[in-house]
Amino acid sequence: MIEAVENLIDLALREDLGPHDITTKSLIKEKDRGYATVLAKENFLLAGLSVFSRVFFRLDGKINITSFFKDGEEVKAGDIIAEIEGPLWVLLSGERTALNFLQRLSGIATLTRMVVKKVKGYPIKILDTRKTTPGWRVLEKEAVRVGGGFNHRFGLFDGVLIKDNHIQAVGSITQAIALARSKAPVTLKIEVEVNTLEQVDEALKTKADIIMLDNMSLEDMKHAVKKIKGRALVEASGGITLEQVASVAKTGIDVISIGALTSAFRAIDISMELQGKKK
Repeated sequence: MIEAVENLIDLALREDLGPHDITTKSLIKEKDRGYATVLAKENFLLAGLSVFSRVFFRLDGKINITSFFKDGEEVKAGDIIAEIEGPLWVLLSGERTALNFLQRLSGIATLTRMVVKKVKGYPIKILDTRKTTPGWRVLEKEAVRVGGGFNHRFGLFDGVLIKDNHIQAVGSITQAIALARSKAPVTLKIEVEVNTLEQVDEALKTKADIIMLDNMSLEDMKHAVKKIKGRALVEASGGITLEQVASVAKTGIDVISIGALTSAFRAIDISMELQGKKK
């Protein structure tokens, strides 16, 4: 996973710099040095500081970064998150790419923390989904963990989740689960997505390990939980918002998966401000 992050940083830098930063190259001498501060413009939960730093280290391995916060800590508007000192061209050329990582990952962690706080006191876990930015999954799922959430499967390779199109393809929930049990590794749990109470009954008969209630009404969720009675783990999913999550938790389900954590977050307002040159 470390290699994947390094490759992503390199891709992002190539995307932004191209052959070279023409503005900085025109204005700044290679020997010029400077220092800058990273400033919070609003309150948020910090995530992504390590990859932020790695951007600058990829440009110059001797750059000096002093951090005043750690991932998972709450930052207030006006706080200085870090100070950076090194070649001036590195500060200017790496600024946007580094901030892109920090702003977006902090946005995910902040939204996740807000959702987790909404269900405080309920015996429930908040999960992410595979609705991640292509190439960013390892970072975005880490940001969810920083915010107090948990990761659903990382990809199609590490969990059996039978969705509506799978059921349509093979004919029924019963057939889909039977095929999964005969061909998937025996150590993996079998999860099936349902959207009606009749499908809940079928999933129970075939002894699904996890039943995902997809886009169900709160009333149907309550009935489903009563039907299942602990015979399978119950997951709620499908367009669940920050405003709805506490009501969903009250139905008695075990976990809630929310794609919006990594697909509908707001990037945090953070700036990097050059303070001057250093000799």
